[in-house]
Formats: sequence, C-alpha cells, structure tokens
Amino acid sequence: MTDALPVIFVGGLGRSGTTLLERLLGELPGVAALGEVVHLWQRGVRADEPCGCRLPFSQCPFWHRVGDRAFGGWRPGKADRLLELRDQVDRTRRVPVFALGLISREALLTEYVAAYHRLYAAAAEIGGGQVVVDSSKHASLAYCLAAIIDLRVVHVVRDPRAVAASWRRKVARPEDGHPMTRWSPARTAVHWLVQNLAFELLRGRGVPVLRVHYEDLVAEPAETLRGLADRLGLQCAPDTLDFITGREARLGVAHTVSGNPMRFTVGRVRFRRTTPGLPRHHRWAVTLITLPFLLRYGYRLAYR
Repeated sequence: MTDALPVIFVGGLGRSGTTLLERLLGELPGVAALGEVVHLWQRGVRADEPCGCRLPFSQCPFWHRVGDRAFGGWRPGKADRLLELRDQVDRTRRVPVFALGLISREALLTEYVAAYHRLYAAAAEIGGGQVVVDSSKHASLAYCLAAIIDLRVVHVVRDPRAVAASWRRKVARPEDGHPMTRWSPARTAVHWLVQNLAFELLRGRGVPVLRVHYEDLVAEPAETLRGLADRLGLQCAPDTLDFITGREARLGVAHTVSGNPMRFTVGRVRFRRTTPGLPRHHRWAVTLITLPFLLRYGYRLAYR
C-alpha cells in the first residue's frame, strides 16, 4: 500500500473543538476536509444523512464521485463489511495492544485501513487536495491508520470542566432533530482522561502528534492556525488566512460526512471565549478525575 498521500487526523474527545479546527484547516489551499470519516459507513452510506453541503449523502456530487473512484460506488455490503471490521480492530480497548507495538489481526487491520486509504486518495483527487483531513477524533482509529499509512495527528485538548459542561447540554442533531448523546460529568472526565492518555502514548510510538489547545484557537484563531499549518508543512502564504478577521472567520461549504452541527455553517462564524457553567460538585469531581493531565496541559485547579 502506498502512503504518499499525507493524512491529517484531528483527534480528541468530542466537544473539544475538533470540528471547528477541521473547518478552519479546510479553508487552506490544497486541503480537503472530510469530516468524521469513521461514521461515513453508518451515517452516510446506510442512513443517508446529509453531507456538510446539506444534500443527502447519496445525492452529494462530491461523495458520489469519491465512491465511484474509490470503490466503484457506495454499496451497502461494503459498508457492512467496514462496520464489521471496525468492531474487530478499531476499538478503544485495543489501544494498549497498539501502544505496546503488538499488531494482532493483521489481515483484518490491513483490509480496514486499505479502505480508508482508497477513500482518502479518491477524495484528494476529486477535491483537488494534496492533503486530506479526517476529524474522526477516536484515538483507536488513529492507531489503526498510523500502523500502515503516513499519518499526522493534531491532538485537540480543552479544559475538561468545559467539555463536561458541554456534554451535559441538550442539543438537537440538525440531521434528524433527535437529541445528541449526553454524558454525566464523571463519565466525560473518564473518557477525557483515557482519550488524552491514548494520544500521548501514540506520540511515544513515534507518530507525529501536534497538540492544540481549544482556548488558544478561539482566543487567537489566525495565529494558532498559522502556527499549526507551519508545523504540518501546509501552504500558508501571507494572504492565506484572509478568511479570518480578528475573532471571526468566513467559512465556505464543506463536504463533511459527520461531526458537530457547525459543519453545516456557511458564512461568518464568531469565536466565543465562553466558559460553560458546571455545578460545584460536578466541577470538583471532574477536576479530581482528570487531575494528572489537567495540570500537564496547563489548566488551573480553579474553574470559573
């Protein structure tokens, strides 16, 4: 399998700003942002949920051409097979196996990653990009991909108290109006700790992992994005970031298959430095559970 096509994987726990960062990266020349590709098989092929362009997946010209180029068309049987493979090789519980350098179920892993590679290559060709961005978030998929293809990981971190507050909110999915998944603060804290630990271990395996703080991104979007682009080796001429003015950005249509509701946003979006509220007992529970990495990432014990 050739690994000539660079792939940028945006990882981190949900509600940490991964979709926002992907949308900004997608505005850079030569970058094709694809959304959370891990959900393409279920939400795109099988459920026919809308693309970021708001057309149903099956009617989106971009994804129609990508499917034809990569697989000769989107077939339910192919989606079923990829979901079956995901259950066998792409699971958080298998991260320790990867972290220890042990590659089991190699044939299944190769088949699984090969499908992603063909999809990435087709998307880059159809979208005219030299690099693709997959904001699937999950550390387990990053481990699978990094075992075989050229992968650069952007690890997005956010104060766990803010993440926990976001997971408590009632938010409707724009795709169908159903409520998005909600987690208790304690559960969010455990997931935050596990996912961030997994990305730290991935860095220890020699995979390029670049950390970005959500708080820096919303406070200084242009400076943060320019610094990240330089580290990723992306083209960033002086006028490349003209779509960002102060703490506002102008976003175009994105063909993203899944993700935060902001993937549908077109036009101006303002970066808000809001701090979601969290009841005192939840706030301290999250602080204690996440304490090692909370301090490692420079967050204070006090949260307001």
